[in-house]
Amino acid sequence: MSTSGSKKAIFAALAGNALVAITKFVAAGFTGSSAMFSEGIHSTVDTGNQALLLYGIKKAQKPADEDFPFGHGKEIYFWSFVVAILIFAVGAGVSIYEGVHHIIHPEPMKSVMVNYIVLGLAFLFEGTVFIIALKEFNKVKGEWGYFEAVKRGKDPSLFVVLFEDFAATLGLLVAALGIFLSQSTGILQFDGIASVIIGLILGATAFWLAVETKGLLIGERAGKGVVDGIRKIVTDRPEIDHVNEVLTMHMGPEFILLNISATFKDEAKADDIEQAIEKLSLQIKKTFPEVKRIFVEAEAEHRNIV
Repeated sequence: MSTSGSKKAIFAALAGNALVAITKFVAAGFTGSSAMFSEGIHSTVDTGNQALLLYGIKKAQKPADEDFPFGHGKEIYFWSFVVAILIFAVGAGVSIYEGVHHIIHPEPMKSVMVNYIVLGLAFLFEGTVFIIALKEFNKVKGEWGYFEAVKRGKDPSLFVVLFEDFAATLGLLVAALGIFLSQSTGILQFDGIASVIIGLILGATAFWLAVETKGLLIGERAGKGVVDGIRKIVTDRPEIDHVNEVLTMHMGPEFILLNISATFKDEAKADDIEQAIEKLSLQIKKTFPEVKRIFVEAEAEHRNIV
Protein backbone atom coordinates (compact mmCIF):
# COMPACT_ATOMS: atom_id res chain seq x y z
CA MET A 1 0.00 0.00 0.00
CA SER A 2 1.45 3.28 -1.01
CA THR A 3 2.35 5.88 1.59
CA SER A 4 0.46 8.54 -0.35
CA GLY A 5 -2.69 6.43 -0.30
CA SER A 6 -2.34 5.87 3.45
CA LYS A 7 -1.79 9.57 4.13
CA LYS A 8 -4.81 10.58 2.07
CA ALA A 9 -7.08 8.30 4.09
CA ILE A 10 -5.50 9.35 7.40
CA PHE A 11 -5.75 13.10 6.72
CA ALA A 12 -9.40 12.68 5.75
CA ALA A 13 -10.07 10.71 8.94
CA LEU A 14 -8.17 13.24 11.08
CA ALA A 15 -10.18 16.20 9.81
CA GLY A 16 -13.49 14.37 9.97
CA ASN A 17 -13.01 12.96 13.47
CA ALA A 18 -11.84 16.29 14.91
CA LEU A 19 -14.99 18.04 13.70
CA VAL A 20 -17.23 15.19 14.78
CA ALA A 21 -15.67 14.98 18.28
CA ILE A 22 -16.40 18.65 18.96
CA THR A 23 -20.03 18.41 17.85
CA LYS A 24 -20.60 15.20 19.87
CA PHE A 25 -19.28 16.70 23.09
CA VAL A 26 -21.39 19.83 22.60
CA ALA A 27 -24.46 17.64 22.05
CA ALA A 28 -23.62 15.48 25.09
CA GLY A 29 -23.34 18.65 27.21
CA PHE A 30 -26.75 19.88 26.04
CA THR A 31 -28.61 16.58 26.34
CA GLY A 32 -26.77 14.60 29.03
CA SER A 33 -26.66 11.51 26.81
CA SER A 34 -24.19 8.80 27.90
CA ALA A 35 -24.09 7.26 24.44
CA MET A 36 -23.33 10.64 22.88
CA PHE A 37 -20.56 11.28 25.42
CA SER A 38 -19.06 7.85 24.59
CA GLU A 39 -19.21 8.72 20.92
CA GLY A 40 -17.36 11.98 21.67
CA ILE A 41 -14.63 10.00 23.42
CA HIS A 42 -14.56 7.58 20.48
CA SER A 43 -14.00 10.39 17.97
CA THR A 44 -11.38 12.07 20.19
CA VAL A 45 -9.42 8.82 20.46
CA ASP A 46 -9.69 8.31 16.70
CA THR A 47 -8.37 11.84 16.09
CA GLY A 48 -5.36 11.17 18.31
CA ASN A 49 -4.83 7.84 16.59
CA GLN A 50 -4.66 9.42 13.17
CA ALA A 51 -2.08 11.91 14.45
CA LEU A 52 0.00 8.98 15.79
CA LEU A 53 -0.24 7.16 12.47
CA LEU A 54 0.98 10.24 10.59
CA TYR A 55 3.84 10.53 13.10
CA GLY A 56 4.66 6.86 12.55
CA ILE A 57 4.72 7.27 8.77
CA LYS A 58 7.05 10.27 9.09
CA LYS A 59 9.41 8.41 11.47
CA ALA A 60 9.39 5.32 9.24
CA GLN A 61 10.73 7.39 6.34
CA LYS A 62 13.95 8.29 8.17
CA PRO A 63 16.99 6.93 6.32
CA ALA A 64 19.17 4.17 7.73
CA ASP A 65 21.94 5.21 10.11
CA GLU A 66 24.65 3.62 12.22
CA ASP A 67 22.27 2.58 14.99
CA PHE A 68 19.50 1.44 12.62
CA PRO A 69 21.30 0.02 9.56
CA PHE A 70 18.06 -1.33 8.07
CA GLY A 71 16.17 1.93 8.47
CA HIS A 72 13.23 2.91 10.65
CA GLY A 73 10.43 1.24 8.67
CA LYS A 74 9.10 -0.66 11.68
CA GLU A 75 8.14 2.64 13.32
CA ILE A 76 4.79 2.43 11.52
CA TYR A 77 4.21 -1.03 12.99
CA PHE A 78 4.99 0.19 16.50
CA TRP A 79 2.69 3.21 16.31
CA SER A 80 -0.10 1.14 14.75
CA PHE A 81 0.16 -1.20 17.74
CA VAL A 82 0.05 1.79 20.09
CA VAL A 83 -3.13 2.94 18.32
CA ALA A 84 -4.74 -0.45 18.97
CA ILE A 85 -3.83 -0.22 22.67
CA LEU A 86 -5.24 3.31 22.91
CA ILE A 87 -8.52 2.27 21.30
CA PHE A 88 -8.84 -0.50 23.87
CA ALA A 89 -7.61 1.30 26.98
CA VAL A 90 -9.12 4.75 26.41
CA GLY A 91 -11.95 4.35 23.93
CA ALA A 92 -13.39 1.02 25.07
CA GLY A 93 -12.56 1.46 28.75
CA VAL A 94 -14.08 4.91 29.19
CA SER A 95 -17.16 4.07 27.08
CA ILE A 96 -17.92 0.94 29.10
CA TYR A 97 -17.34 2.77 32.40
CA GLU A 98 -19.57 5.65 31.34
CA GLY A 99 -22.27 3.25 30.17
CA VAL A 100 -22.27 1.21 33.39
CA HIS A 101 -22.43 4.44 35.42
CA HIS A 102 -25.53 5.60 33.49
CA ILE A 103 -27.17 2.18 33.80
CA ILE A 104 -26.76 2.32 37.58
CA HIS A 105 -27.55 6.04 37.84
CA PRO A 106 -29.74 6.91 34.81
CA GLU A 107 -30.46 10.54 34.07
CA PRO A 108 -33.16 11.95 31.76
CA MET A 109 -31.97 13.44 28.48
CA LYS A 110 -32.74 16.99 27.40
CA SER A 111 -33.08 18.42 23.89
CA VAL A 112 -32.98 14.94 22.34
CA MET A 113 -33.37 16.35 18.84
CA VAL A 114 -29.86 17.83 19.17
CA ASN A 115 -28.53 14.28 19.50
CA TYR A 116 -30.26 13.17 16.31
CA ILE A 117 -28.97 16.16 14.35
CA VAL A 118 -25.40 15.63 15.54
CA LEU A 119 -25.54 11.87 14.91
CA GLY A 120 -26.84 12.52 11.40
CA LEU A 121 -24.02 14.95 10.65
CA ALA A 122 -21.48 12.61 12.24
CA PHE A 123 -22.77 9.71 10.13
CA LEU A 124 -22.32 11.87 7.03
CA PHE A 125 -18.73 12.80 7.99
CA GLU A 126 -17.75 9.30 9.16
CA GLY A 127 -19.38 7.70 6.12
CA THR A 128 -17.44 9.97 3.78
CA VAL A 129 -14.15 9.16 5.52
CA PHE A 130 -14.97 5.44 5.47
CA ILE A 131 -15.65 5.56 1.72
CA ILE A 132 -12.31 7.33 1.12
CA ALA A 133 -10.44 4.73 3.19
CA LEU A 134 -12.32 1.90 1.46
CA LYS A 135 -11.43 3.24 -2.00
CA GLU A 136 -7.74 3.47 -1.08
CA PHE A 137 -7.86 -0.04 0.35
CA ASN A 138 -9.60 -1.42 -2.75
CA LYS A 139 -6.81 -0.07 -4.94
CA VAL A 140 -4.30 -2.44 -3.37
CA LYS A 141 -6.27 -5.45 -2.14
CA GLY A 142 -6.62 -6.95 -5.63
CA GLU A 143 -8.59 -10.19 -5.77
CA TRP A 144 -8.26 -10.89 -2.04
CA GLY A 145 -11.23 -10.58 0.27
CA TYR A 146 -11.15 -7.80 2.85
CA PHE A 147 -10.14 -9.97 5.80
CA GLU A 148 -7.55 -11.81 3.72
CA ALA A 149 -6.14 -8.51 2.45
CA VAL A 150 -5.80 -7.25 6.03
CA LYS A 151 -4.07 -10.48 7.09
CA ARG A 152 -1.68 -10.40 4.13
CA GLY A 153 -1.20 -6.62 4.00
CA LYS A 154 2.09 -5.18 5.25
CA ASP A 155 1.02 -1.54 5.65
CA PRO A 156 -1.16 -1.35 8.77
CA SER A 157 -1.76 2.41 8.59
CA LEU A 158 -4.51 2.10 5.98
CA PHE A 159 -6.41 -0.86 7.40
CA VAL A 160 -6.24 0.71 10.88
CA VAL A 161 -8.13 3.74 9.51
CA LEU A 162 -10.53 1.45 7.64
CA PHE A 163 -11.40 -0.56 10.76
CA GLU A 164 -11.62 2.58 12.93
CA ASP A 165 -14.07 4.20 10.53
CA PHE A 166 -16.15 1.04 10.27
CA ALA A 167 -16.34 0.83 14.07
CA ALA A 168 -17.20 4.55 14.22
CA THR A 169 -20.06 4.17 11.73
CA LEU A 170 -21.40 1.14 13.59
CA GLY A 171 -21.10 3.02 16.90
CA LEU A 172 -23.19 5.88 15.57
CA LEU A 173 -26.00 3.49 14.68
CA VAL A 174 -25.86 1.95 18.16
CA ALA A 175 -25.89 5.40 19.79
CA ALA A 176 -28.91 6.48 17.73
CA LEU A 177 -30.76 3.28 18.63
CA GLY A 178 -29.98 3.67 22.34
CA ILE A 179 -31.19 7.28 22.38
CA PHE A 180 -34.34 6.38 20.43
CA LEU A 181 -35.21 3.48 22.76
CA SER A 182 -34.62 5.65 25.85
CA GLN A 183 -36.86 8.36 24.43
CA SER A 184 -39.65 6.12 23.14
CA THR A 185 -39.87 3.65 26.04
CA GLY A 186 -38.90 5.90 28.93
CA ILE A 187 -36.35 3.30 30.05
CA LEU A 188 -33.35 5.53 30.56
CA GLN A 189 -30.93 2.62 30.90
CA PHE A 190 -31.04 2.02 27.13
CA ASP A 191 -28.75 5.02 26.69
CA GLY A 192 -26.17 3.51 29.04
CA ILE A 193 -26.51 0.08 27.41
CA ALA A 194 -25.73 1.69 24.04
CA SER A 195 -22.60 3.21 25.57
CA VAL A 196 -21.47 -0.22 26.81
CA ILE A 197 -22.09 -1.75 23.37
CA ILE A 198 -20.03 1.03 21.76
CA GLY A 199 -17.23 0.19 24.19
CA LEU A 200 -17.42 -3.49 23.26
CA ILE A 201 -17.26 -2.60 19.55
CA LEU A 202 -14.14 -0.55 20.23
CA GLY A 203 -12.63 -3.36 22.30
CA ALA A 204 -13.20 -5.91 19.53
CA THR A 205 -11.71 -3.53 16.95
CA ALA A 206 -8.67 -2.92 19.15
CA PHE A 207 -8.10 -6.65 19.68
CA TRP A 208 -8.28 -7.37 15.95
CA LEU A 209 -5.87 -4.54 15.11
CA ALA A 210 -3.44 -5.61 17.83
CA VAL A 211 -3.37 -9.18 16.50
CA GLU A 212 -2.77 -8.02 12.94
CA THR A 213 0.02 -5.56 13.80
CA LYS A 214 1.79 -7.81 16.33
CA GLY A 215 3.18 -10.14 13.65
CA LEU A 216 4.55 -7.21 11.64
CA LEU A 217 6.09 -5.68 14.73
CA ILE A 218 8.01 -8.77 15.80
CA GLY A 219 9.14 -9.70 12.27
CA GLU A 220 6.70 -11.15 9.74
CA ARG A 221 7.88 -12.80 6.53
CA ALA A 222 7.01 -11.56 3.06
CA GLY A 223 3.90 -12.88 1.37
CA LYS A 224 3.90 -16.45 0.05
CA GLY A 225 3.83 -15.25 -3.55
CA VAL A 226 6.98 -13.17 -3.02
CA VAL A 227 8.83 -15.99 -1.22
CA ASP A 228 7.87 -18.55 -3.87
CA GLY A 229 8.87 -16.15 -6.65
CA ILE A 230 12.28 -15.55 -5.08
CA ARG A 231 12.82 -19.28 -4.60
CA LYS A 232 12.06 -19.90 -8.28
CA ILE A 233 14.51 -17.21 -9.38
CA VAL A 234 17.23 -18.74 -7.20
CA THR A 235 16.45 -22.30 -8.33
CA ASP A 236 16.62 -21.30 -12.00
CA ARG A 237 20.20 -19.98 -11.71
CA PRO A 238 22.43 -22.47 -13.55
CA GLU A 239 25.25 -22.07 -11.00
CA ILE A 240 23.04 -23.16 -8.09
CA ASP A 241 22.57 -26.83 -7.29
CA HIS A 242 20.14 -26.58 -4.37
CA VAL A 243 18.24 -23.91 -2.43
CA ASN A 244 18.47 -24.48 1.31
CA GLU A 245 16.54 -21.53 2.71
CA VAL A 246 14.78 -18.36 1.61
CA LEU A 247 14.28 -16.21 4.71
CA THR A 248 12.47 -12.88 4.52
CA MET A 249 11.40 -10.21 7.00
CA HIS A 250 9.41 -7.02 6.52
CA MET A 251 11.42 -4.13 7.95
CA GLY A 252 8.65 -1.80 6.76
CA PRO A 253 5.67 -1.86 4.37
CA GLU A 254 7.98 -1.43 1.36
CA PHE A 255 11.23 -2.89 2.72
CA ILE A 256 11.95 -6.63 2.69
CA LEU A 257 15.15 -8.06 4.13
CA LEU A 258 16.18 -11.27 2.31
CA ASN A 259 18.62 -14.00 3.29
CA ILE A 260 19.31 -16.87 0.88
CA SER A 261 21.18 -20.06 1.70
CA ALA A 262 22.12 -22.04 -1.41
CA THR A 263 24.46 -24.82 -2.50
CA PHE A 264 26.49 -23.95 -5.58
CA LYS A 265 27.62 -26.60 -8.05
CA ASP A 266 30.99 -28.17 -7.36
CA GLU A 267 32.51 -26.92 -10.61
CA ALA A 268 31.61 -23.29 -9.85
CA LYS A 269 34.69 -21.20 -9.09
CA ALA A 270 34.89 -18.25 -6.72
CA ASP A 271 34.53 -15.75 -9.58
CA ASP A 272 31.52 -17.65 -10.95
CA ILE A 273 29.84 -17.61 -7.56
CA GLU A 274 30.49 -13.89 -7.12
CA GLN A 275 29.03 -13.05 -10.52
CA ALA A 276 26.07 -15.37 -9.95
CA ILE A 277 25.25 -13.64 -6.66
CA GLU A 278 25.43 -10.22 -8.30
CA LYS A 279 23.13 -11.27 -11.16
CA LEU A 280 20.79 -12.99 -8.73
CA SER A 281 20.49 -9.88 -6.56
CA LEU A 282 19.77 -7.65 -9.55
CA GLN A 283 17.11 -10.01 -10.89
CA ILE A 284 15.36 -10.32 -7.53
CA LYS A 285 15.33 -6.55 -6.94
CA LYS A 286 14.02 -5.94 -10.45
CA THR A 287 11.22 -8.50 -10.00
CA PHE A 288 10.41 -7.52 -6.42
CA PRO A 289 11.38 -3.84 -5.87
CA GLU A 290 10.35 -4.04 -2.20
CA VAL A 291 13.35 -6.33 -1.58
CA LYS A 292 15.95 -3.75 -0.53
CA ARG A 293 18.72 -5.80 1.11
CA ILE A 294 19.89 -9.27 0.06
CA PHE A 295 22.38 -11.58 1.76
CA VAL A 296 23.43 -14.81 0.04
CA GLU A 297 25.18 -17.61 1.90
CA ALA A 298 27.01 -20.33 -0.05
CA GLU A 299 26.54 -23.45 2.08
CA ALA A 300 26.48 -27.19 1.70
CA GLU A 301 23.05 -28.72 1.15
CA HIS A 302 21.10 -29.01 4.39
CA ARG A 303 20.25 -32.65 5.04
CA ASN A 304 18.23 -34.16 7.82
CA ILE A 305 20.44 -36.21 10.10
CA VAL A 306 18.69 -39.26 11.58
